[in-house]
Order: sequence, then structure tokens, then C-alpha cells
Amino acid sequence: MSRAFVKETDETFETLPERAVSAHPNLVTSQGLELIEGALAGLRAQRARAQTASDRAAQARIDRDLRYWTSRRSTAQLVRSANDPARVHFGCTVTIARDDGRRQSYRIVGEDEADPSAGRLSYVSPLAQALMRKQVGDVVQVGKSQAEILEITPLR
Repeated sequence: MSRAFVKETDETFETLPERAVSAHPNLVTSQGLELIEGALAGLRAQRARAQTASDRAAQARIDRDLRYWTSRRSTAQLVRSANDPARVHFGCTVTIARDDGRRQSYRIVGEDEADPSAGRLSYVSPLAQALMRKQVGDVVQVGKSQAEILEITPLR
């Protein structure tokens, strides 16, 4: 067919791939749940503005993100506290001493709220997995080095 008979439009935008959803259980702290709900509220407001502006590319991006956060909200499992506050568990803050002398503290949180540079570590990360169910004084292998658990502060 000749290109002369094909309708052309000004609307050209790519179909965005879906955001990957983790296969791990969606454990969240209360702050993680607030993060998800805040993201949903923000995206709904953005979508309304994009609709008003007839910005179909923005709507497609926002709709994709809304599907992701709606899925994360529907699968969220709020974790409030652990049965054994003497051991490392989801939600607690762990202070470790690395064998190179660095002292670091991490709160073990859900995947969506993880930010290692801010001291929040995903519970599925290798370091968090090495720390889980350990107690003060235990030494864990962290990559090619070791770290000793100095302190555990339970989830409040």
C-alpha cells in the first residue's frame, strides 16, 4: 500500500514496557506503605493534569507507573514487629563493624523503600540475607570481607 493512503498523526510516542514486579513477597514497613500510598496519590494527580493537557505520552507513562504501584499496594504485607528482638529481622536497624574499620548502620526494609546510601537495605539484598536471624557479636561474611554485628535496634 502506498504511504499516500496511510493516515499520519501528530501523536507519536513509544509503548512503554511494564515495570518489573519482584517475585519476592512484598514486605513493607509502615513507612514503606506510606511511600506506596504517596506514590499512588501523586500519580493520580499527575494523571489528571496530563488528561487536562491532553498529553497522551505523559498519560501512558503515568498509567504504567500507576499499574506498578497499584500492584505493589495490593500485594503489600505490613510487618509490624518481630517475635525475637535480640535477633536481626525485617524492620530493625543493624549496626555493623566491617573488618576495614568502617562502622555502618542499616535498617532492613522492603524493596521499594530500600536506599543503601540513606541507610535502608532491602531485605532481599545479600548483606541483609547474611544478617537475618543473627545476633549481637555474630560475624557474617559480606562479599570478600567480614562484619561483626554491634547493635540491633528493633522496629518500633
